[in-house]
Amino acid sequence: MLKSMNEALEYIESRLHDEIDESELERMTGTSIYHFRRMFSFLSGMSLGEYVRNRKLSNATFDLLHEGMSVTETAFKYGYVSVDGFSRAFREWAGISPSEVKKKNMLKAFPKLSFQLTIQGGINMDYRIEKKESFKIVGVKKRVPIQFEGENQEIIKLAKSITHEQREILYSYANMEPNQIVSASYSFDDVRMEEKGGLDHMIGVLTTRELDSKKFDTVEVPALTWAVFSSKGEFPKVMQDTWGKIVSEWLPSSDYELVEAPEISFTGDLSDRSNVHSEIWIAIKKREM
Repeated sequence: MLKSMNEALEYIESRLHDEIDESELERMTGTSIYHFRRMFSFLSGMSLGEYVRNRKLSNATFDLLHEGMSVTETAFKYGYVSVDGFSRAFREWAGISPSEVKKKNMLKAFPKLSFQLTIQGGINMDYRIEKKESFKIVGVKKRVPIQFEGENQEIIKLAKSITHEQREILYSYANMEPNQIVSASYSFDDVRMEEKGGLDHMIGVLTTRELDSKKFDTVEVPALTWAVFSSKGEFPKVMQDTWGKIVSEWLPSSDYELVEAPEISFTGDLSDRSNVHSEIWIAIKKREM
C-alpha cells in the first residue's frame, strides 16, 4: 500500500502543471479515490488539495526567482485562472506577493512527500472483521469541532442534553450489537487531519427496525464489512491511541481500504476511567491488488 501511495505521489508531481486524473490514482493504488484521499490525509496530516497547492506554490517560487518567469506566466503555468487568484494564494502561503520574490530574494520551500511505515511503541491491535446487513443509527446529533486528544466539550454537552426519557426510548429501539448507546462521527471537513473544521457527531443506538419517529435524527447505513477494534485502558487516551494506530499502521499495511460510512465507537462502564473497555468500528472493503 505504501509503495503504491508513493507511486501516486510521483504521478501527482508529474502533473503539477496539468490536471490530475483521479481515475489514474485509483488505478495506481488499487483503491477508490475516497480511500486514497482519506489515507493521504491520515498519513500526511493535510488534505490532498492542500498538498498539491503547496507543491505548486513551492515550485512557482523557484520559477519566479531562478527561471526569470513573470508573475503572469507562472500563474498560468500552475493552472490558476487569474493572476489575482495566484497572487492571493501565493501571499497567503509565502507571506509576500509573487512580485516581491525577486526583490527580497526570498524562498519558501515545500518539499515533495514520501511515505514510510514506522511502527512505534507496542500496543496490541485486537480486532475482528464482521459483515453486517443494513441498519440505522438513531439518536441526537450535533456539529462539533474536530479534536484529537482529550474529551471534546461539545460532545459532552451533547450527551448531557439527552434526557432520561430520550435514553429510555433509544434503548427500546436498539436491537443489534452492542445493544447500548454508541457514538457515530461522519461528514468530516477536509481539514480533519490538521485538527481543524468539524464533523457531525451522533449519540444514539443501532437498529434494524422501521421507525416512524420525528424525535430523533437517523442515519441510514448500507450493508458493509466492518473492522472492529477493541481496547481497554485509560479513557479516552487508550481509545484515541488505538484510533491513531489504526490509521497510521494497520490500514497502510492491511489488504483493506476505507468505505465512506460513519465511524462508530462505544465505551463500557466509565466508573473506573483508568480501565475502560471500548470499541471502534470502521467500514472497509478488500483492496484491489
